[in-house]
Amino acid sequence: MVYRPEMKLHTVDTGFFKLDGGAMFGVVPKTIWNKANPADENNLCTWAMRCLLVEDNNRLILIDTGIGNKQDARFFSHYYLHGQASLDSSLSKIGFHADDITDVFLTHLHFDHAGGAVKRDGQTLVPAFKNASYWSNKPHWDWAVYPNEREKASFLKENILPIQESGQLKFIDTEDGGQFAKDFNVRFVSGHTEAMMLPLISYKGKKILYMADLLPSVGHLPIPYIMAYDMFPMKTLYEKKLFLNEALENEYILYFEHDPVNECCTLQQTEKGIRVRDTFKLNEL
Repeated sequence: MVYRPEMKLHTVDTGFFKLDGGAMFGVVPKTIWNKANPADENNLCTWAMRCLLVEDNNRLILIDTGIGNKQDARFFSHYYLHGQASLDSSLSKIGFHADDITDVFLTHLHFDHAGGAVKRDGQTLVPAFKNASYWSNKPHWDWAVYPNEREKASFLKENILPIQESGQLKFIDTEDGGQFAKDFNVRFVSGHTEAMMLPLISYKGKKILYMADLLPSVGHLPIPYIMAYDMFPMKTLYEKKLFLNEALENEYILYFEHDPVNECCTLQQTEKGIRVRDTFKLNEL
């Protein structure tokens, strides 16, 4: 693997929100998960919405966009947004503006990943990144636009349809899949939702796997710790085993979108299974 110094990766924090702890850990008892992810008096735990910016030659690729700010107060009252960071402020902090983004790579179209992809311009909904191509894939796009009853509250049409209407939508081929950019490959998983995309990026002699919602946090490393939000939990279980073993064998770095504390980790084999070896920030690489 050749280190290409022109590529740079930047953590993009978009703030925190809260979700029900039981829903985040599925069948795992609260007495267990609450030790690592303490819940408040409403049984809600704090989670990050951490995106990733890939600066690669003439491309500036933003992976996911957080929840955005265009919804009404009633919507946001369910999620208790907090923290000082926002998508725009985090981009500005590293020297960029929304208009600089060339590609928006959406791992999937749930509102906490795709909400920031669209903004309000007066009474109109428009792409927040006017110069960018927006990347999804056809199976997931169709799944989101025609959602099932269980998942439709996570797929908000105002986050999705304006992208297509703008003409900026592009699809990654799920059949050929593979390479999105040089040193940026795409893997597909379908336990959480249909055809979610996981970036696998070669960087500084390492491989970084962007976990999206296959593995929301360090606390979800044990195999049975699967979210109740997942559409096909047994498939998630299979996919977690597959990816954790691959990551351990190949010494991948895992990058977490939702862990409120830990950005990245490496893995080790223990008597209890695959667990964390080291945690660190991306900029420490």
